[in-house]
Amino acid sequence: MEKRDEIFNVSDHSHRRRNPLTGDYVLVSPHRAKRPWQGAEDAPEPKASEKYQRDCFLCPGNQRISGDHNPQYEDCFVFTNDFAALQPFVPEASSEDPLFSYESATGVSRVICYSPDHSRTLAELNPEEIERIVSCWQQQSAELGQHYPWVQIFENKGALMGCSQPHPHGQIWANSFWPNEIRKKNIHQAQYFAQHQSNLLLDYARSELSNGERVVEESEHWLSVVPFWAAWPFETLLMPKSQQISDFSGISSEQRGDLAAHLKALTTRYDNLFECSFPYSMGWHHAPFDLAETSHWQLHASFYPPLLRSASVKKFMVGYEMFAESQRDLTPEQAAEYLRTVSSQHYRAGA
Repeated sequence: MEKRDEIFNVSDHSHRRRNPLTGDYVLVSPHRAKRPWQGAEDAPEPKASEKYQRDCFLCPGNQRISGDHNPQYEDCFVFTNDFAALQPFVPEASSEDPLFSYESATGVSRVICYSPDHSRTLAELNPEEIERIVSCWQQQSAELGQHYPWVQIFENKGALMGCSQPHPHGQIWANSFWPNEIRKKNIHQAQYFAQHQSNLLLDYARSELSNGERVVEESEHWLSVVPFWAAWPFETLLMPKSQQISDFSGISSEQRGDLAAHLKALTTRYDNLFECSFPYSMGWHHAPFDLAETSHWQLHASFYPPLLRSASVKKFMVGYEMFAESQRDLTPEQAAEYLRTVSSQHYRAGA
């Protein structure tokens, strides 16, 4: 094929970007951003308006499907998931057959209700309420980390992300093994530290602050960017700005308060982008609890939102992305600019 005499431009030409945390690549196709859309459009999820709903399994005082009743909680409420994916007691078993390898897996799955208020998501809670959620994350992580090598804290927000309960909540899964993503991130962060004698995400945060074009939210102790290697259209990475923090135990009271305000500002920008309750999957990664040396690890959270062009058009990870590698049209730099330019004051404030 004939080559054209032109200079490469990341905003115009297809290219691949590498995620240094995992070693995976994403294909960026900015020239496709203007293609017409005739695919599926989903109506925005209706916003809950009532603080209490009688038929909600997570509201205070209500009966859950298990028959248990929730207490009249006034703050964060944590309970064992009634349909847990992991069982605490499983007979030990394994097979090293090269074609049919398996091992038994144990753990616990918990639910954390953020607030007794059915109508308010993370973006609509005040910083003091969010700080109590962060404290709960710290407590649960410390408790479960005494018994399990990995504790995964995450939130699926919205029906588009498979959330079956509209009451604002997150989940905490502790398990007896290192999940795939953690194994990959441990390898690549350790390799970077051995080669450069510095922490990968600390170096990355400094570089992003110096550049600025992918920064979405910056506070005294925390930084959120659309990462250079983002796969989802408005994906963000939240990390400490200038200090190595390997897990939740390393967060000081001052950093916790700043993180709460930061989380509110970031999730508010999401909601304001298309003026809807912005769906996402959010999860925290940190050093595994059975790891002796953790200098290479940095606590961080990733937000993976599915929305693409509006509140009704979402990104599908199908086809090439299932069988080859992730692909995106909108560049991370463009996505960061969109998020950065919307207000950090929630569009429903005062409504």
